[in-house]
Amino acid sequence: MARKAQQRISYVLPLASSLNGHRLGINGLAVDSGRSILYSGGRDGVICAWDLDIDLERDSQDLLTSPTYRSQRNSSTKWASQVQAHTHWVNDIVLTQNNAALVSASSDLTVKVWRPNAEYPSIPETIGLHSDYVKCLAAPDSSSDWVASGGLDRKVFLWDLNGGGEKLQIDVGEEEENAKGSVYALSVHGGVIASGGPENIVRLWDPRSGRRITKFVGHTGNIRDILINEDGDTIMTASSDQTVKVWSVTAGRCMYTLTMHNDSVWSLYSDHPQLSVFYSSDRSGLVAKTDVRGTAEMDEGLSVAVCQENAGVNTVISKGGFLWTATSSSSINRWLDVDTAAEIEPLDTPGQHRFSIATARSKQVSPPRGSSPPVINGHSPRRIPLSCVLRLSNTAIFPDRDMRDPETGTIYSSTSVRKAPEAFVDPEVGVLSPYHSLPEESIEGHNGFIKHEILNDRRRVLTLDTAGEIVMWDLLQCAPVRTFGRRHLEDVAAEMKTEESVSNWCTVDTRTGTLACVLEENHCFDAEMYADELDLQESIDFRDDQRINLGKWVLRYLFSSLIDEEIKRDDAYRKTIDDGQERVGVINRGNAPPSIHLPGSEFSDLRNNVASHNFAATPRALNGSSHLPTTPGLAIGIATPAIPPSHQNNHTEAHLPTTYEEGSELEKRASHQSQARSSLDKALDYFSSNANPQTGVTPPENGVKGSNPSAEGNDERPPQSSVDVEKETNGKEGGSLFGRKFKMSFGTKKLGRSPSLDTNRPAVVDEKAEDSDGSKSTDGSDLPVEDNFLGIVQKIRQGYDTFLRENPNQPLPNGITPSLPNETPVLKPPPSTAIIIQEDRPDSGGVADLYRGTVASLGDDADIIEKKAPMWLGDLLLRNEIPFKEPEKISFNLRSWEDLIPSIATPDGNTRLNANRMLRAKKILAYVDERIVTEPEDPGQNTMKPEEYLELLFNNQVVDPNETLANLRKRDRTTPDIILHYKSNGKMKILGEKPLPPPEESTSTEHNVGGGAQGVLP
Repeated sequence: MARKAQQRISYVLPLASSLNGHRLGINGLAVDSGRSILYSGGRDGVICAWDLDIDLERDSQDLLTSPTYRSQRNSSTKWASQVQAHTHWVNDIVLTQNNAALVSASSDLTVKVWRPNAEYPSIPETIGLHSDYVKCLAAPDSSSDWVASGGLDRKVFLWDLNGGGEKLQIDVGEEEENAKGSVYALSVHGGVIASGGPENIVRLWDPRSGRRITKFVGHTGNIRDILINEDGDTIMTASSDQTVKVWSVTAGRCMYTLTMHNDSVWSLYSDHPQLSVFYSSDRSGLVAKTDVRGTAEMDEGLSVAVCQENAGVNTVISKGGFLWTATSSSSINRWLDVDTAAEIEPLDTPGQHRFSIATARSKQVSPPRGSSPPVINGHSPRRIPLSCVLRLSNTAIFPDRDMRDPETGTIYSSTSVRKAPEAFVDPEVGVLSPYHSLPEESIEGHNGFIKHEILNDRRRVLTLDTAGEIVMWDLLQCAPVRTFGRRHLEDVAAEMKTEESVSNWCTVDTRTGTLACVLEENHCFDAEMYADELDLQESIDFRDDQRINLGKWVLRYLFSSLIDEEIKRDDAYRKTIDDGQERVGVINRGNAPPSIHLPGSEFSDLRNNVASHNFAATPRALNGSSHLPTTPGLAIGIATPAIPPSHQNNHTEAHLPTTYEEGSELEKRASHQSQARSSLDKALDYFSSNANPQTGVTPPENGVKGSNPSAEGNDERPPQSSVDVEKETNGKEGGSLFGRKFKMSFGTKKLGRSPSLDTNRPAVVDEKAEDSDGSKSTDGSDLPVEDNFLGIVQKIRQGYDTFLRENPNQPLPNGITPSLPNETPVLKPPPSTAIIIQEDRPDSGGVADLYRGTVASLGDDADIIEKKAPMWLGDLLLRNEIPFKEPEKISFNLRSWEDLIPSIATPDGNTRLNANRMLRAKKILAYVDERIVTEPEDPGQNTMKPEEYLELLFNNQVVDPNETLANLRKRDRTTPDIILHYKSNGKMKILGEKPLPPPEESTSTEHNVGGGAQGVLP
């Protein structure tokens, strides 16, 4: 059976201003002229629909002379709708099926179709998948039921828009085996598919068989766009070599090379059947309109500079006498079209200098006068200034000096100019002045993120947006926490830098202009932080040195509404079963006693300590609705005693083993749970060298400092000293409760193995129970379950069946036990936070979206999530279990400083240990404290904590008791192991302590530690 593809959870932090529109540049435009709707696809992965409020079916030639011209010009575009269609850039969009289907191609490798005008609109549906970025789309006509897509995977696919999947696949680079066979341009018309890319070759394909018809070679740069005429016998291509070429399919060669652009030509558009009128745009922002109607040769046509954008124009489109341009800006500009049938206006004087672009942009629009046509940008719309005319090609007939001379008294039309056989080419072209200096309207966009940097605590992120603003975000709160204004990102990051070292638990992405956090099963549970470092508004009673798992914490409350819904469904399911049992009981047990006397609860002290909660059982996990009082060391996993927690699966316990400081009267009771807990803790000793602990046996620990026996009075043997215990266990099982939490172990020398085994690393006991087959349910049932979120629900219900077989006629306990607030403090992510469930596609090299919703909608979408979400998410949310992973360990040497106090090394002198990277320095001191003998000055005084009379030194510097091994490792990566020294600060007498030697060498460094005696550091 093939292994299921890996799934991931992503959440997108909502922006402070939830305005509609794009936040990054626009790559694709499409117009529905019947509904007067403009569609735009952006680099933010969003597709927007805009209500233009313009009659686009009117003849564009009548626009300027129409009485409603000014009202058309002053119409305001309104936002209609939008959808987050993709998780990466939208590279192209196309309308088809009579404008009912909008198809989009994206760098997230997908081709999707969105039907915004359907009776029941839904999110875009994936109809195709490439193995690399999808760059372009093409449809044969407006009513077609299929669309072609091309991408960087060197393939062209034909996709069925009605759910039929792939219709045809064309491998563009198969014949030449060219690594540059990526498809950047695509067009379909007249029974021909044309493709082009960075190999500078135009290829024609048969859409029925996929066979190549022919190819055209002539461009010297990447082919960026392609048009095909209605008959399919003329191809027009735009290239990065600054040319537009026209090819004849019948002649099999290039017919014309047009050079009106002086930069890379990026886009072409034409709605003329024979391409006689077309628009082109380039990297410099110039948009040109070319009209070759009524000419014998194409280079005799007229090309006019319509407008000049501030950035390269990715796409241009024209309808109803208007043009829309899309650039790297998040705004879309609307320009008035140019009537190329108008007369060309000569210059006023022979020596008049043409306006520069900057000057043209600064000119104001003059109002119309009398009955004359309205004046646009300083000139009549029925005349074309000579300064706007572009040289169409190297062989084109450019307007001569006689045309510009006003003394001739003749104004030539554009038609007469084309036919002048003896026109003189003016060598002084001058500075270009576009026809329009300002757009008619701008559809304003917004600022999106373009750069980010994660801080060392791995929970705060700095973002830089397109306006230069820097904001700091909290990934757990899903909200901004501070703004820095317009500054350099590197400068702010240096100011906010901390010395923390936290494992990578998420991937942050800003490629769509928003802040997205991606969580994967293998890494999202790696990072932890101590509860006493949290800045919480509500007070919660945490255990000493309790750690909070960041991934578990944020997922618990992102899916809070889903947990609520699953609890409601589970309650209804159990009630149905209980009602059925009652009916069976009435029939089968007519002599049932009227009441049953229940024995006293073992948790009576818990009830006494918590007056506000009179319950006689372990508190049930409420979904963050209230903060239940907690007992230090209470195991969360036994919240449902009737269903024993399984230790035979590949998940870790949701709680941490207790240490000596965490003990309580409740934990010392001789209950089954406490006995099993103490046995497990014994097996998970930090420094234990036993690779196969027998968790069912708890050796005696009486007399060992820091011991916490699970049942007092069960051991009839006399008390033993720590030395006796170590001798009896032969060093295989230390009495250190400190070692039960962070799993430290000695190096190979301390194991006392034979020399042949000393080369191997020491076996470290892990915080896990024995593994079992993950395909079986944890209640012992062999019934198969689905490999998704629903599988966990099925396992819980199988557990109910097992419980009923073993405990007939008993009410079912709750099998859903989410984490409590003392383990995952309450978070309140914004309801609009987007949630995305994705799945890896190894065959295509990308990921596919399986579900998209918001924090507020997860409960309503429970049925969908049960089928789409991974099983590990269900384990976390419903059973408070996370996948087991070997914790990262750090090796270090622990030595006595100057040998002033007794060494804790093994008899062979080994001082090498390893422990969890999150181990705090005070826990290392606690380990030292358990292995040395102290004499308090006042026998009646309270015992000092280890960190109060001991100090830990690293690189001759006193280490803060709360500093972790990970932070120390980050400060010094030059040595394989960290070298730590421990010493006394003189506040407590230690047996065997040597007096501090006086400083004798002048080169020595004096060091005063904690107010104690001064010492010389080596």
